Amino acid sequence: MRCPFCGNVDTQVKDSRPAEDHVAIRRRRFCPACGGRFTTYERVQLRDLVVIKTNGKREDFDRDKLERSVRIALQKRPVEPERIDQMISGIVRRLESMGETDIPSKTIGEIVMERLAAIDTVAYVRFASVYKNFQATDDFEDFLAELRPPVQPGG
Repeated sequence: MRCPFCGNVDTQVKDSRPAEDHVAIRRRRFCPACGGRFTTYERVQLRDLVVIKTNGKREDFDRDKLERSVRIALQKRPVEPERIDQMISGIVRRLESMGETDIPSKTIGEIVMERLAAIDTVAYVRFASVYKNFQATDDFEDFLAELRPPVQPGG
């Protein structure tokens, strides 16, 4: 593993342990050349996924990009980091087990929204505002109206 500080390719593993509910291995590494310490994660990858964007463009699936967008939606929300990691790992496993290597970005977005809705409604609305490209407050109002149960007459 190449050192992110000096580029040395001869780094040493100092400690390995399970991470993220045993779906990854966390490795603490040390670079003898510069003394730098860093952490890497090793995960099973069942297949190489390709995301088909709405404009037809294809790009390799990037777990880190998925994780960043989910963490942004959950920023300052009362959700434990372990639960976020489990959610992201669950989404990736679900995508990998779909049997297809080409996944439409719409499918990924809907799976993320489904999982966020179950964890935190504020994060769900945040993610939806970007995913559905809200342009005005009316977009938020319409979306929130879909979430609210209908008002019963006489109640």
